[in-house]
Amino acid sequence: MFLNVYQGRRVFITGHTGFKGSWLTSWLLKLGAIVAGYSREIPTQPSHFEILGLQEKISHYEGDICDSTALQEAIDDFRPNIVFHLAAQALVRESYNNPVETFQTNTVGTMMVLEALRHRPWIGAAVMITSDKAYRNTEWLWGYRENDALGGEDPYSSSKGCAELVFYSYFESFLKHQEIQIASTRAGNVIGGGDWARDRIIPDSVQAWSKKDPVVLRNPQATRPWQHVLEPLSGYLLLGAHLWKQKAKLNGESFNFGPVASTVEPVIDLIQKMSNYWPGSEWQVDAEVSHSMPEAGLLKLCCDKALHLLNWSAVLSFEETAQFTGEWYRKFYEEGHEAALEQTEQQIEEYTKIARTRGQKWTQE
Repeated sequence: MFLNVYQGRRVFITGHTGFKGSWLTSWLLKLGAIVAGYSREIPTQPSHFEILGLQEKISHYEGDICDSTALQEAIDDFRPNIVFHLAAQALVRESYNNPVETFQTNTVGTMMVLEALRHRPWIGAAVMITSDKAYRNTEWLWGYRENDALGGEDPYSSSKGCAELVFYSYFESFLKHQEIQIASTRAGNVIGGGDWARDRIIPDSVQAWSKKDPVVLRNPQATRPWQHVLEPLSGYLLLGAHLWKQKAKLNGESFNFGPVASTVEPVIDLIQKMSNYWPGSEWQVDAEVSHSMPEAGLLKLCCDKALHLLNWSAVLSFEETAQFTGEWYRKFYEEGHEAALEQTEQQIEEYTKIARTRGQKWTQE
């Protein structure tokens, strides 16, 4: 799969202890990669990273993404072929409480990774992960394209827009003249097993339901293009493989990775689907919820560029996305860590099988 690029290759991931980072680490190990990760801490308890026992399976470096010395020492020690940059402060509401830390982590941290890359010509490819929130969201009905205006209103979204501008500047000023092949990606509204971040609808729901409490919904009619975590990860892996192989003129480009149109649903519909996997689950709307920390009501991506240049598209329906997510958490809360570990590996295999039957070429190349 993925042009067989990752078999035996040395892959360095920033933010590997997080939700998406731990899934990406697990998938790369299954692909035969030699993996190292760089993160400041284990971000949540429980932790998908710890459930999978990944610290014993990879080279694990601890450090702040803004600490250029520690970051560069880790890269030099491991000497990767390919880099995936995921390290981030990933929560909109947290960004209101800690805007300085959010900008430092998301914007300055991205600059530190790019600075490290420009001085290491032996790194062949890099994928810089930002967010769909990087766009200046006017809540129009069609999807944002990669050349639309950047810069959200809240600190998180703005920090991701700034990260994209830093990427563009570093590419045009330095990296386009070097051997490394690099691109950025934008995806969001990612759900799946193993996410326990605060103020996200799925972690909030499963933690409440595991205690037989109702989940409190802040904005049940907010519409999101929900996608399972394996969807954008397949895009990141495919993009990284194409960059390594230099199969197309992708250097310096940005790509959206989003779900099929049928998965654009309001929060309440997602909760109702998830409740199918949690007997006795309940929810209620908080009529007194504070609007001092506004969040977007509608945001969609246009992924035509990924389809045209990478032959990539999402494969799961809304029902399948909810099913993958609900079944993972039920396994964890009912059967424990070992069952969750097995479920993670099985879902990677099942997702790949579904993608193959639906014509995704990355499963066959």
